[in-house]
Amino acid sequence: MRRASWLNNFNNNSNFNANNRNVNNNNRLRGIAQLAETFILMSLWQSLCGYQNLDLAYRKARKHKTLKPYVLEFEENLSGNLGMLQTELLLHSYQPKPLETFILRDPKTRTISKSHFRDRVIHHALCNIINGTFERGFIYDSYANRIGKGSFKAIERFESFSRRITHNFTRDAFVLKADIRHYFEAVDHNTLLNILNRKIKDARIMWLIKKILKNHSKEKGMPLGNLTSQFFANVYLNELDHFIKKQLKARFYIRYVDDFVILHHSKELLQEWKIKIDRFLFDRLSLELHPDKSKIIPLEEGVDFLGFKIFPHFRLLKKRNQRQFMREYQENTSLYNKKEIDYDQMYDFMEGWIAYAKHANTFKFRKKVLTNFEIQFSSDISIKEINRGIPKNK
Repeated sequence: MRRASWLNNFNNNSNFNANNRNVNNNNRLRGIAQLAETFILMSLWQSLCGYQNLDLAYRKARKHKTLKPYVLEFEENLSGNLGMLQTELLLHSYQPKPLETFILRDPKTRTISKSHFRDRVIHHALCNIINGTFERGFIYDSYANRIGKGSFKAIERFESFSRRITHNFTRDAFVLKADIRHYFEAVDHNTLLNILNRKIKDARIMWLIKKILKNHSKEKGMPLGNLTSQFFANVYLNELDHFIKKQLKARFYIRYVDDFVILHHSKELLQEWKIKIDRFLFDRLSLELHPDKSKIIPLEEGVDFLGFKIFPHFRLLKKRNQRQFMREYQENTSLYNKKEIDYDQMYDFMEGWIAYAKHANTFKFRKKVLTNFEIQFSSDISIKEINRGIPKNK
């Protein structure tokens, strides 16, 4: 029912006997509240299923993948495919396709579960609608998978906290550096659904969320690689964020997914907080701190955080990240020699890595890598270089 319709009905039916005014007025107000709630819930679900939202979701899902065969295949009948997804959602007949699972070693061994492209469109459609509801409740210093945040913003914030707590490094300070053991494998579905249900009152949206979760596992765990997993990871650990900020009253706290740091002058207090955090995680979220990776470190000794080792006045790129780059560089070079990728893709890979490495003291390493790259690909030029009007030395 349109909002205007039920308001008009309310206005047209407003004449009633004065003797029953109080009773009927209470009943009418309850009715209006129920109708308003129904309208809001219908609007939320209909917005999710709307063609405009599904089209936006498709465009987000294909970003940086426009030439992938599965994207091109989906695009061949775009309106038909989006229309089918819309119908399946509205009829509650949507069923995710089985996940494609593979092992990634970089160098840590991880199991990545990849959703079918049509399911990734659904993930984006869902997050488009519910993200704003939860974003407002996230703390400022949660940095993963949020617009305007990211790993480099988290590192900059860490350095800002370091200067503040030490008065520009004139006082000692300590860092509780921690992460959560097997986080994505250990997330409890019932606990997550209870957290989501506090703000999502539409049973149809909760039905869709359950479908997505159960496609990976019935009771625990979320697949690495899914947009929904990244979003739900923030929602789940938002409980921890508020415990640390409101109960422990920790001022200098930063979290990126399951990797977090707290800075303080007192090593003893950080040790006390570590015990309380571990207890909270176990009791409330069925999680635990990683026993080997959760420790208290003097700030001046350097802290490993998000791929860098951060010292008071400089950063280093961790050796394992340099080794990982060299492996990926060799793999991409091999694909280029086999004509499985073109020079534009090789150039994009190098450009992305250089932008990342610039955030650390890597001048000599970057110079060596770029010199070798120029020699190895001296006869090639990328579209980006042409568009920028920068001729390549040959």
